[in-house]
Order: sequence, then C-alpha cells, then structure tokens
Amino acid sequence: MSELRKNYEHFQEEKKRWAQIPLTRKYFLDQESRYVHPFRIFGNVWYVGDSWVCVHLIDTGDGLLLLDGGNIGATAMLVNAIWEAGFNPADVRWMVLSHGHLDHIGGAVFFRKMFGTKLYLGEPDARNYREHPELSLVQDSGSLGHDVFEVDHEITDGETIRFGNTEIQFFLVPGHTDGVISAFFDVTDGERTLRAGYYGGFGFNTLQKSYLDEIGDTEYEMRKTYLKSLEKVRNQHVDLFLGNHCVNNDTLGRAQRLRAGDNDAFIDGKAWGEYLDSKKKALLELMSDPNQV
Repeated sequence: MSELRKNYEHFQEEKKRWAQIPLTRKYFLDQESRYVHPFRIFGNVWYVGDSWVCVHLIDTGDGLLLLDGGNIGATAMLVNAIWEAGFNPADVRWMVLSHGHLDHIGGAVFFRKMFGTKLYLGEPDARNYREHPELSLVQDSGSLGHDVFEVDHEITDGETIRFGNTEIQFFLVPGHTDGVISAFFDVTDGERTLRAGYYGGFGFNTLQKSYLDEIGDTEYEMRKTYLKSLEKVRNQHVDLFLGNHCVNNDTLGRAQRLRAGDNDAFIDGKAWGEYLDSKKKALLELMSDPNQV
C-alpha cells in the first residue's frame, strides 16, 4: 500500500473518531443546517449569524464592522450571509471578537488574510492567546487547520473606539473568559436613536468545578469575578439587547416577529436587565450547589 493511501485511510479513521466525540458532533458537524437568512434589526445593524452563534454587522458608512466572527468551520456561511444581506465581505474593515473561544473566532483569520480586516479582542484574552492558547479551546474543533492568532488591537476596560459613524464604548466583563467584552453604542433609524447593548459571553461551562480545578482556580474565584461583571454593566441603558448566542435574547423568535411585520421586535428596554438578573440568579444557584463547591 502506498504512503499516500495509508495517509488517506488514517485521515478517514481520524474523521470517524472525531465524529464520535459529542462536542465535535454537536457543534462542528453539519453547520449548514444552522444557516439563518440575514435580516436588518434596526438602523444600520444587521444579523448575519447562524441559529446558534450570533454575528452582527454594522454599516458604519465608512466600512463594515462585524461584532464577532462566528463558529470555527462556519466562515463560508458568514460570507454568504453578508452577501445575501446586500453587502460585500471585502468591505469588512473591523471585526470585534466577543471573547477568545473557538466558536466566536471562526472567520477571524480568513477575513484578515482575504480582506485585510483588523481584529479586536479584549486584552486579557489576547494575552492568553500568547501565554495559554489552550484556553481558546481550538483543540476541541477536531481540525489541524485551526489555531489562535495575534490581534491588531487589544481592547481595554472603558475604552471608546470610533468605527466610521459609530462610536462604541467597551467594558471588560471577565467571567466566561478573562477577556469578555461588553459594548454599548447608539443606533439611529429615521428620527429614532436607540442604545444597543452587547454582552460577549454568558456561558457557565468555564465555571464548572472540573474546569476551574483543571486550570488551577481551586478557590473558584472566577465565579465571584463573573458576578461582579454582571453587576458592573447591569444598569446600562439598553433598548436593543444584541445576543452573543441566540438563546440570550430569543434572536430567532424576535426575527420571526420582525418578518411578520413587527418592526420593533428587537426593541425592549427590559430585556437586558432581566437577562443579566437571570444569569446572576443561576450563578448563585451554581455556587450554592454542594457538588460544585
């Protein structure tokens, strides 16, 4: 048997092995089934993500900004969604990454290499990319083609950055990762100007006892940090709550209402506070669980 044939068969066996791993099968296979037709949320803000990971496009008048990069392995869907929305992916000048996990950085390297897109990430996660790249979890994707990268700008706490006609204020809200960012900016549609709010990582998977023990946080300090982060931005005024994952703000349900003619489906002055309160309650319950203490 030729070496080429041996390598091919080994590759096929590896594919079968990875397909049996629950996380790989659930999150990285058949991603096309999660495609969502893009839609305009309000003003210059569009949805171009899938049915699991949110990606928002902001038309700044001087280039496009992507809020997050989609799942690893889903970049073709992201490019198609941008085209379908009526924009050119080559006009994406900036990509702001919510945090440094593999399901949010999928399009980063492609957009940088293909279009010269500048990559933005919270400073603590950018530092972890250099010192602890394993925390990105790219090794869970099952592909040798995935890796971390150097960012173009490291976002700091309280920083305000202007992208074309859109000025965004950022805060670091560590918890899900060290460098989760939150973002707040005005969106105008006609005579109405609303405040959009975005929280870049709500998951508790990195707060579980087994994970924290593995990374050396045996006192589970990150849970307390997460609580402080929720409190830090809880009282921000937010009219448009943009999700990081669709479950955060019922993205798909609101999209259905939008398509049915409810132009204000995403306008909800209570959603932000209510969701952050629900995460605080759930986290306190996790911290009181004797199996997690």
